[in-house]
Amino acid sequence: MALTLHDITVWDTGETIDLVVPDEGPDRDIAADDLTLAPGLEDPHVHFRDPGQTDKEDMVTGCAAAAAGGYTNVLIMPNTVPAMDGETVRRGELGAGEVLDAGYDTVIDYLQHYEQVHRVTLPVRYELCVAATKGRAGLEASDPEDWAWYLPYHGDGKDAAQIAHPVTAMSDDGSAVPEAVLRQVLSNCERTGLYLIEHCEHHDTGAVNAGPVAERLGVPGIPEDTELRIVARDIELARETGVHIHFQHVSTAISFDAIRKAKQEGLPITCETAPHYVALCDEDLLRYGTLAKMNPPLRSAADREATIAAVADGTVDLIATDHAPHTLAEKAAGFLDAPNGIIGLECAYAVCHKALVDSGAIDDARLIELMSVAPARLMGHKATDIAGLLDHAPAQGAKRVLDLRSVPGADLVDLVVLDTRRSWTVDPEAFRSKARNTPFGGWQVTGMPMATIVGSRLMSARW
Repeated sequence: MALTLHDITVWDTGETIDLVVPDEGPDRDIAADDLTLAPGLEDPHVHFRDPGQTDKEDMVTGCAAAAAGGYTNVLIMPNTVPAMDGETVRRGELGAGEVLDAGYDTVIDYLQHYEQVHRVTLPVRYELCVAATKGRAGLEASDPEDWAWYLPYHGDGKDAAQIAHPVTAMSDDGSAVPEAVLRQVLSNCERTGLYLIEHCEHHDTGAVNAGPVAERLGVPGIPEDTELRIVARDIELARETGVHIHFQHVSTAISFDAIRKAKQEGLPITCETAPHYVALCDEDLLRYGTLAKMNPPLRSAADREATIAAVADGTVDLIATDHAPHTLAEKAAGFLDAPNGIIGLECAYAVCHKALVDSGAIDDARLIELMSVAPARLMGHKATDIAGLLDHAPAQGAKRVLDLRSVPGADLVDLVVLDTRRSWTVDPEAFRSKARNTPFGGWQVTGMPMATIVGSRLMSARW
């Protein structure tokens, strides 16, 4: 059985083709002359809260949310409970029971075998980000001996083992790596070939961006240089060591200026921003309250414009969601006590389309580069080459037919079908995620992922 999409447009060439996708349901033919075929979206910054906080999210609901949002691959951050540091968990630790009862003794091994343990098939690929320090406590660098087995390839020649869900990056996401252990962490990156994902923000007090909005809300503010201090520090170490450092969720004009200059020097620096930093500013806290509380905080309107400019001029390499599920009860605790973060996978493409494409800042092809091609490059692989696939698509009449049932390497083909013009309203109650903590509920947006295809199999569809 198969789903056939007629007259679908290839994102980078503009060619019109028919696409045939294996499907367990009855044969279906859909006129798709308003749809675009692109490499699957990829997100190198998600929190699925599994193990340890599965009341907020788990691997099943997180992956379902990703597939619904057009994502085919995600990178899971290490702030699981216990932390994803490769160390043996101990009975009695929060979250340890989930790991030990499944028959594994590390969080990494548990997530490696999650599908077997829970007898599920997850609809997206996922990779793992190891903690930079033990327990993410910032006191001692994690030991590569505890996690080197989980690198993309282990061993040589005939003994090489491909890991299904490899460790491909290192981070203490949620906080910057402390200076006292940073050189050892960078040495571990150099030794293992990983890049460092840096949470470029450090502050001990404050809840929202410092400025008039913080004063109006009566809560302590977070100065913009809390981000710049980490960015500037790490740029110098990238210059000294040559280790690739990737900055997460950059949000201020002064940080973008520093990153722009570092890139002009040719330093091994990349950075991301998130949908909320191109769509919102701190003034929106007055409307959305703690649903818009995050770290880094939403910055000024001028910083939002600088973020959009950095996306347009190429300073920003990619857009990641920082999908961070929390319960609404937690979010109702007030600005001083509510946790930071919002969910984003299921509306990220549309929010970015509204803020960046509809506004004229970038075009559709650039948005796909930011959300698909560039994230894949960061994570060490190439996005699906549709042009290469078309070499195996014979012409049938006036156009070619790409039948995924017969192309070589079909199990590696990851695609998303986008309706770039579809207007729709964000409804958090319809999300696949367990969480509802988003300020975008009720937003009228454009651009909808219509189908997510992983390994040539249809994993999510809106028909």
